Amino acid sequence: MLKLFKYLKPYTLQMIALIALVFGTVAATLELPDYMAAIINDGIAKSDTGLIFHNGLLMLLIALGGAVCTVGVGFLASKIATGFSRDIRNKVFSRVESFSLVEINKFSTASLITRSTNDIQQIQTVMVLLLRMVLQAPIMGIWAIFKAYHLASSLSWIIALAVAILLGIIFVMFAVALPKFKILQKLVDRLNLVTRENLTGLRVIRAFNNEKLEQAKFEKANVDLTATNLFVNRLMVVMQPVMMLILNLTSVLIVWMGAGLINSGNLEIGNMIAFIQYAMQIIMSFLMISIVFIMVPRASVSAERINEVIDTEPIIKDSKNPISAKNFHGGVVEFKNVTFCYPGADTPVLENISFKASPGETTAFIGSTGSGKSTLINLIPRFYDVSSGEILLDGVDVRQYKLEDLYAKIGFIPQKGVLFSGTVESNIKYGAPEASNSEVKKSAETSQAEEFINNLEGKFNAPIAEGGANVSGGQKQRLSIARAIVRKPEIYIFDDSFSALDFKTDAMLRQALKGETQNKTVLIVAQRISTILSAEKIIVLDDGKIAGVGIHQQLLKDCDVYREIAYSQLSEDELETYQIDVNREKAEIESKENPSLLAT
Repeated sequence: MLKLFKYLKPYTLQMIALIALVFGTVAATLELPDYMAAIINDGIAKSDTGLIFHNGLLMLLIALGGAVCTVGVGFLASKIATGFSRDIRNKVFSRVESFSLVEINKFSTASLITRSTNDIQQIQTVMVLLLRMVLQAPIMGIWAIFKAYHLASSLSWIIALAVAILLGIIFVMFAVALPKFKILQKLVDRLNLVTRENLTGLRVIRAFNNEKLEQAKFEKANVDLTATNLFVNRLMVVMQPVMMLILNLTSVLIVWMGAGLINSGNLEIGNMIAFIQYAMQIIMSFLMISIVFIMVPRASVSAERINEVIDTEPIIKDSKNPISAKNFHGGVVEFKNVTFCYPGADTPVLENISFKASPGETTAFIGSTGSGKSTLINLIPRFYDVSSGEILLDGVDVRQYKLEDLYAKIGFIPQKGVLFSGTVESNIKYGAPEASNSEVKKSAETSQAEEFINNLEGKFNAPIAEGGANVSGGQKQRLSIARAIVRKPEIYIFDDSFSALDFKTDAMLRQALKGETQNKTVLIVAQRISTILSAEKIIVLDDGKIAGVGIHQQLLKDCDVYREIAYSQLSEDELETYQIDVNREKAEIESKENPSLLAT
C-alpha cells in the first residue's frame, strides 16, 4: 500500500493543514482534563465559584475550538481520500486502456472491473480512517501518556499493562484476518465473474434450460463470499467488546489504586479523575488504531491488486524511436513469413504466412473454423504482435509506427458489432468526431443502414442502448461498417462483418463499398463464399497455413480446401450464377470509370 502513497503528492498542502488541525484537536481534547482537575481541586474543594465559572468558560471555548478542528479534519480527510482514489482510478483506467489483448486475458475482464471499483473503494475507506485516526491516535496517545505520567506516575503501570494487552490482541487479530482478506477479494472477483456470465449469456442459459445450474454456481460463489465476510465481521464484533472490557477494567483498576493514594494523601481526587480521562484517551487511541488495523489488511490486499495492474507494462507499445505513419501513404499491407503463437500455447496458430495486399483491390481470407483468419487480421493493428517474421505497412514494420498513427490508418469492423450508449450519430462519428452531417449520412447510405435509421424515432438522433441492446445483430454490423467508412481510412478490415446480413443486403453493401473503397486496401474475413466471389485475391487458410491463393475460378480448380468449402455452400449451378453476377458487377464498375466502354 505504501507504493500508492506517491499519489498523495498533489495533496501536500492539504496534508499539512490536516496535521495542523489534528494537533489542534488533540491539544483541545487533552487540555480539558487539566481544567477539570483544577475545578475539582481548587474550585469545588475550596468553594471558589469564580474559579469554577472561569475554568468552565475556558473549557467551553476550548471544546468549541476542538469541535471546529475536528470538523476540519473530517472535511480534509474526506477531500484528500476521494481525490486520492480518483487519481488511482484514473491511473488504473489509463493503464487498462493501454493493455493489449494479452494483458486483458491475463487479468480477466471481471477482475479488472473489481480492481477498478471495489478495490479502490476499500483503499478510499481506509484512507479516510488513516487520515482521521492514525494521524490523531499516536499523537493523542503519546501526549496523553506524557501528561498522565506527570500527573500520577504511580498509576502509570496500569496504562502500560492495558496497552500491552491491547497490542497483543491487535497482533493476533492482524495475523488471523490478513489471509482471510486475500481470499475475500478473490471471492468478490469470482462473484463478479459468475454474475457477468449470467447477464451476458442470459439467452443461451434460457435456451438450454440451465437456469438451475447457473443458480447453483451463483449460490456457491455467494455463500463462499458470505461465509468469509461473516468470519471477518465476527472478528471485528469480538474486537469491540474486548476493547471496551479492557477500557472499563482499566478505569476500575485506576479508581481502586487511586483511592488508596488519595486516602494516604499522595494524590488529589481531581488529579485521579484527570488521570482516568487521560487513560481513556490513551486506550481509545489504541482502540482507533486497532479498528484501522482490522481494515488495513483488506486494503493492503486491494492495494497489491491495484499495483499489479499499474505495474504491468503492456507488451505492445510504441518503439523507442517510433516512425510517424503520417509520412507514409498508400496502404500496402505485406506479410513476410509471419508466425504467431498465443502466449502459453505450444503450437503456432499461424505459420509462415506471406502475402501482399495492395490499394484498389480486395483481399479475402476464407477457411474452416479455427484456421486462423481472425487472428491473422488482428496482427495488422497490433492487437497481438507476431512471434516471428514481420508485417509491413507501406514498406515499414508496423511495430515501428506510433500506435495512434497506425490505428488512424485502419478502419476495423469486428465480427461482433460493438456499439456504445448514445445515439446513432454519436456511434457513427465515434472514430471521426469532426465528420459533417453529410458525411455521416453518406456512410450510413453506403453501409445500407440508412433505411432502418430513417424508420427509427429521431432517426440519427435515435438512442442506442449500452452494447446496442435495442438494435438487431445486422443493424449493429451496418452501424459498425458506417463508423469505419466515415473515418476514411487507407485500410479497411472486415472481420466476418457480413455474417448477420441477408444475401440481398450483403450484395448491395459490397457493391456500394466498391465505389467507396476504390483506392483503398480492403481485407475481408468471410465464412460465405458469396461474400468473396468478386475479390481480386482470395487467400485460403487451413490449420494456420496458406492452402491456396488466387481468384475464385482459379481456386475452384487448384485448391482442394476451397473447393470443399464452395461445394458445401453452393451447387454448381449457383456457383455459375454467382460468377455471372460477379462479372456483371465488374462490368458496371468499369463502365462507370470509363464511359466509353458503356457506349461500346
